[in-house]
Amino acid sequence: MRHLMNPLDFSVEELDRLFELASDIEADPAAYAHACAGKKLATCFYEPSTRTRLSFEAAMLNLGGSVLGFSDAASSSASKGESVADTIRIISCYADICAMRHPKEGAPMVAASFSGIPVINAGDGGHQHPTQTLTDLMTIRSLKGRLNHLTVGLCGDLKFGRTVHSLINALSRYDDIRFIFISPEELRVPDYVIEMLKEKGIPFEEVIRLEESLPQLDLLYMTRVQRERFFNEEDYVRLKDFYILDKAKLSLSPADMLVLHPLPRVNEISVDVDDDPRAVYFKQAQYGVYVRMALILTLLGLSEKGKTAPSSRQQA
Repeated sequence: MRHLMNPLDFSVEELDRLFELASDIEADPAAYAHACAGKKLATCFYEPSTRTRLSFEAAMLNLGGSVLGFSDAASSSASKGESVADTIRIISCYADICAMRHPKEGAPMVAASFSGIPVINAGDGGHQHPTQTLTDLMTIRSLKGRLNHLTVGLCGDLKFGRTVHSLINALSRYDDIRFIFISPEELRVPDYVIEMLKEKGIPFEEVIRLEESLPQLDLLYMTRVQRERFFNEEDYVRLKDFYILDKAKLSLSPADMLVLHPLPRVNEISVDVDDDPRAVYFKQAQYGVYVRMALILTLLGLSEKGKTAPSSRQQA
């Protein structure tokens, strides 16, 4: 039995196979419509979520499986004091695989150590968000055609943004990657990430102004300033509008640059950017369903026998 806690839990070669499976699902979803018939996914979300929870549920339903679970801690026995360890023991009696989001860092890892079924970390505090990272990597791979030889700008909340930390770790395994970190002083990338990049000899720079970095980028990863991660409202209000990507700023970037965002956005990307071909964050959300379908099949050991009919490409 295998779990996914961190994007580094999969080797680069395993990720390639996962993305190939996700691409095949994208090309011929009907062939996988019954791959998980009789299987159940438990979504245990101790923290609010729209995209991640619904994309997991859509993924399992698209595979012909079913879904059970809860969408916040108040509607679970956690409100009565039940531990994560006990909850996952019970869930293991009801479901075949579990996706867990929790505000405490490391909670999904605790669950995995007591679980009788595969556990997927669907986000733990400001720590990791591996399935978002898999989504990001597939988006880049599909639209850029590669995961190497890239200059990557990450902008906004780089201190608390778990999607940022996961993506940096994942991309650092590919050749010729350069990072530009764009943030106010208060929201800079944590020291442990900087130390990791230095140890690996991966080039990076830290800047405050977005405009000066845009002409250099192959992709820009925007993030929102997260109110829920701040200890006081004053700091949040002061920083929440520090970066706003609009058409004027976007005009400074290369024509083939990609703009990604893990969503939800607040106002860090102006709506007048949405129709620009460089804005791919809604495509990114769709890729998230394909990736999660591939991940569910892989962790359930169904990736080799998941297809229920010849694909349209094979028939052609």
